[in-house]
Amino acid sequence: MPQSPEPKRVRRAIASGVAALGLLLLAMPATPSFAQASGDVRVRFAKAGLLVGGGTGSGVLTYRGRNYPFKVSGLSVGITAGATIGKFLGRASGIRDVGDFVGTYSSVGGGFALVGGVNGVHLRNEKGVTIVLQGPKAGLELASNISAITIAWK
Repeated sequence: MPQSPEPKRVRRAIASGVAALGLLLLAMPATPSFAQASGDVRVRFAKAGLLVGGGTGSGVLTYRGRNYPFKVSGLSVGITAGATIGKFLGRASGIRDVGDFVGTYSSVGGGFALVGGVNGVHLRNEKGVTIVLQGPKAGLELASNISAITIAWK
């Protein structure tokens, strides 16, 4: 039984429509506002303490081509003795909106510095943003503690 030309036309029309839709989707720009992105972070931080430590500092988040200055303060509870000054560089990841960067970060860790050393820190806030920093620090410190770091815009 011969096929009528009608089903072939329908199949061709559907195939053409699917191809046109595919080309349209490929030509559309991606919308980065819904995607997570990472940014570069620079921080200067001074810390001092005996059993309970405290610190303050400032930094800059470079995110999607713009600089966002911020201030940072922190408190650590545990074995802390000494004082240090550090300059850290790193990345912040998991940012959906630049406002996700500010908040309270937690960290569990330790470190040692005698005149100079290298330090690293891994922080995470309640919005899922993770900051990994490393850099030199100067001073005298022995620490093993739980820290809470607060970041706010300047």
